[in-house]
Amino acid sequence: MSVDAPASVPTLLVDLGGTNVRFGVADPSRADPLLKDSIRRYRVAEHESLVATAKQYLADTGLTVKRAIVAAAGRIEDGETVKVTNNPWAISAHQTAAALNLDAVHLVNDFAAQSMAVTLLKGDDLVRVGELPLPVIGEDDEQTFAIVGPGTGLGVGGLLVRQGHCSVLQTEGGHAGFAAHSPEDIAILDYLNHKYGRVSNERLICGQGLVNLYDAICHMVGATAQPFKPEDITARAKDGSCPLCTRTVETFAGIFGSVAGDLVLTLGAWNGVYLTGGLIPILLPWLERGRFRERFEAKGRFRDIMQKVPTQAIMNPEPGLLGAAALAVMESGRPLLGR
Repeated sequence: MSVDAPASVPTLLVDLGGTNVRFGVADPSRADPLLKDSIRRYRVAEHESLVATAKQYLADTGLTVKRAIVAAAGRIEDGETVKVTNNPWAISAHQTAAALNLDAVHLVNDFAAQSMAVTLLKGDDLVRVGELPLPVIGEDDEQTFAIVGPGTGLGVGGLLVRQGHCSVLQTEGGHAGFAAHSPEDIAILDYLNHKYGRVSNERLICGQGLVNLYDAICHMVGATAQPFKPEDITARAKDGSCPLCTRTVETFAGIFGSVAGDLVLTLGAWNGVYLTGGLIPILLPWLERGRFRERFEAKGRFRDIMQKVPTQAIMNPEPGLLGAAALAVMESGRPLLGR
C-alpha cells in the first residue's frame, strides 16, 4: 500500500503488546506529533479483537482519524498480517482499514516503532546507564543504534541513521538462543533447558523471565520457590526482604547486559543501545549498580570498543506510541531529525 499521506492527516496510533493495547492520535504537522490527551490503554484479555477495541477507543474519545499505524508484538507477514506473539489476536491491515473506514492501515513490528521513538525523545525521557554521555541522533552521517527491552516478552530492534534519514530493522532477536557465560549462567541454562528444551533470551529477560530466574536460583541453592509474580520479586528485592529475590534481579541485570552487548556486536550498533520496556523503570536501580555495564563490556577482544558504547534507559511511558507518531511524520513527508 502507499504510505504517502497529507501532512496534517490525523493518524490513529496503536501499540499492541501481549497484555495491553494502547491507543493515541498523531498530528504529523506538529513539532510534538503525539497528542498527549489522546492516549488510552485497554487490556487485551477484556476485548475480542483489535477492531472492537479501536471502535471503543474512538467512541470513548470522540476523535476522528483517516489512517492508522499499528505497532504489534509479532512478525509482520508481507506488510499485511500479524499474529501477535503473546496474545490471541490476529490482524489484517486491509480488513482493519475496511472495518474502521480508514484510508490505510500500516502494520509494523512493535520494536520498529520503539526504535523510531528514539528520534523524538527529549530531556527527562532518557537516563544514562553508565558514565558515557547520551548520543545525539543525527550528529553523524552514519549511525547505528540497538533498541532492546523486556516487557511481556523481549523486543529487539535497530535504528539506522544515514545522511539525515532514519530507517528501522524489524527483528525477532528476543528469540535468539541464550548464551551462558558464567558458572551461574550454565546452571540456570541447565535448569531451564530441562524445563523448556531450547532456551531463548526471552525465557530470562522479560517479566516471566524474572520468575524463571527466581525458580532456577531457588533450585540451585536448594530453597523452595514461592509462587511469586514478577512484581512480587521486584518488590521484595527493593525492600530487601528476600535475598533470593535480590539475587534474582541482580542476575537479571547482568544477563541483560550480556544480551545487550551481544546485540551491539551483531548489529554493529556502535553508537549506542536504548533500553526500553515496562520493566526498565522498575529495574533501573539494579541496571545502574554496575553488573549490567560490567557484562555489557565483557566481550573479550572487543572490551575496549564496548567501553565506548553508551547505554541509556527510556523513561517515557509510551515509547511505542511515540515511535508510531514518528512513523506518521515520516509517512507525511516531513523531516524527523532537526524538528
